[in-house]
Amino acid sequence: MYTDFLSVGMVTVIGLMAGTAIGLFIGYIAKVQKPCWAYMSGREKTLNIALVAGCSAICIAVLGWQFLLN
Repeated sequence: MYTDFLSVGMVTVIGLMAGTAIGLFIGYIAKVQKPCWAYMSGREKTLNIALVAGCSAICIAVLGWQFLLN
């Protein structure tokens, strides 16, 4: 299996963007997000970071499996 650097980079960047959008949307729907970062408590900040990181990791894994392993 051979994948070039550009393919891996594109999968990573697109996965990060999609995961960030999905994570922020879930945080908005769950009402753990406020309009300004300074207005959020430590728990809300941690939850938002975890949502964005988790969704990004899932999106990168799915895109990598779909486009790089086939």
